[in-house]
Amino acid sequence: MANSLRIRLLWWLLVPLALYVFVTGKTEYDNARRTANLVQDNQLIASARMIAGEVEWRDGFLRVDVPPAALEIFVSPYRDQVFYSVRVDDGQLLAGTPDFPARALPAPDVPDQYYTGLHGQTVRAVDIVRLMYDNGVTRRVRVTVGKTVRSRDAMTQQLWRPQLVRQLEMIALAVALVCIGLTFELRPLMKVKDEVADRDPMQLEPIRVERLHTELRPIVDAINQCIARLGVQVAAQRRFIADAAHQLRTPLTLLGTQLQFARQQEGLNPALDEALAAMHRSNRSMVGLTNKLLLLAQAEAADNTQLAMENVDLVPLAMEVVEDLALLAQAREIDLGAELHGVALVSGHRGLLQALIANLAENAIRYTGSGGHVTVAVNADADTVTVSVLDNGPGIPAESRSRVFEPFFRASSDTDGTGLGLAIVREIADAHHGEITLKAGEGGKGVHIAVTFSRATEK
Repeated sequence: MANSLRIRLLWWLLVPLALYVFVTGKTEYDNARRTANLVQDNQLIASARMIAGEVEWRDGFLRVDVPPAALEIFVSPYRDQVFYSVRVDDGQLLAGTPDFPARALPAPDVPDQYYTGLHGQTVRAVDIVRLMYDNGVTRRVRVTVGKTVRSRDAMTQQLWRPQLVRQLEMIALAVALVCIGLTFELRPLMKVKDEVADRDPMQLEPIRVERLHTELRPIVDAINQCIARLGVQVAAQRRFIADAAHQLRTPLTLLGTQLQFARQQEGLNPALDEALAAMHRSNRSMVGLTNKLLLLAQAEAADNTQLAMENVDLVPLAMEVVEDLALLAQAREIDLGAELHGVALVSGHRGLLQALIANLAENAIRYTGSGGHVTVAVNADADTVTVSVLDNGPGIPAESRSRVFEPFFRASSDTDGTGLGLAIVREIADAHHGEITLKAGEGGKGVHIAVTFSRATEK
């Protein structure tokens, strides 16, 4: 997850946004707190002025009647407590609570706001001093009004919390948009990944860059250049194998003719006769290997877009193969049969398709013991044509089935095969977009291998 592009981009987005929300949230909270304080202070000043306006001289004494309206302005659903006191400068309490702590008198008519503690609660208070004159006597009357801070704190939350919620919603929206945007914008890259992952190992065509982002195209271009260089190397290797096999055919054929002539002189020396027979068998094996290599090179180089395509009926083609292999099957005492029905047209290269059927059948004959059965079948339905070969030989171990299509791999070393037959089958099937299935035969004995092609329409 640490290397996930989505996670890393989200971190690049979330960290700055979180810092921004923290800074702006702190600023918004301070602004909300100042606003709530201002509202509460204005209420306290208004109440204090209202009470101070009710102070008057009566019969030479200062008196005050606190109007209910002076306290009603503090009514709130948060059950705040309101305290007030009216005190003369000589300490005389005219009204209210005597519990306010003593403070220096402020200037007349200049409000003094402050926090204090009262009855174990935090109280926001304001002092206002009013000068009272009577018969040449001037007295200072201090009016103090205080209120607990529950409504102030509630107002702060009401002003600040919506701002915080909106900013958190902004972060959530940004994260959602980034995730959705990345999901859509990474689709072309995922398609490139799927195209590469679904490719055959030897499919060396360039990766398509349609609808790919400009920033990603240099990466794909570099991969395509690597594929092109790899394609050149693979093509050179295939040409070398094909050329080497082609060059070997002539001297091997000539050597085979000379050995055949030498064996006609048998009887002169038994040891020489045995050596010539062994050389003749080795020569036949080398000729067979050379022919297989040539056919494999042709199959590997085959491209469905470059093949000379035609509609080929696999039923007579399979019959020809069965007839050609009849002597080999008879020599190995193998019962070679065919199940061929109707018309089975596929679009492909006749020679390669015949080689596919021949290699399937010959491979089954070589690996099936004496007295065994090999059946070549061609079946067609509305959309597909399937060529299958079934034998009752020793079969292929389950752990080897994934490798039998590799060149020179042989599931058993007891036969004289080249290990190229099924590799040729795979290359020809791939060139014709065929699908190969391999499983155990009936009753778990032998091998049942089938190649399925798309059925061609009659022209």
